[in-house]
Amino acid sequence: MTVTSLNQLTAANNVSAATTSPAGGGFAQLGHADFLRLLMTQLQQQDPTDPADNKDMLAQMAQFSSLAGTNETNERLSDISGKLDALIAAQTAAS
Repeated sequence: MTVTSLNQLTAANNVSAATTSPAGGGFAQLGHADFLRLLMTQLQQQDPTDPADNKDMLAQMAQFSSLAGTNETNERLSDISGKLDALIAAQTAAS
């Protein structure tokens, strides 16, 4: 990917994020649909004579999958933590 196409991709993503993301959402609000939109924009903006390397694309997809798994794990741990706090509070109140 050339510098020009990378700049175009960044500009397109900034416009897209500004019109679709809530204020102050940042990257924490990105989801699968956002990833697919970024991927499609990247594919549309790349230079046909110098396409993106398949390894780079697979690495990006793997990073996104890893991030999604980490977010799910964090949500579950937060739920477990809340339940443990409620159990401790109930035991404290009972004694």
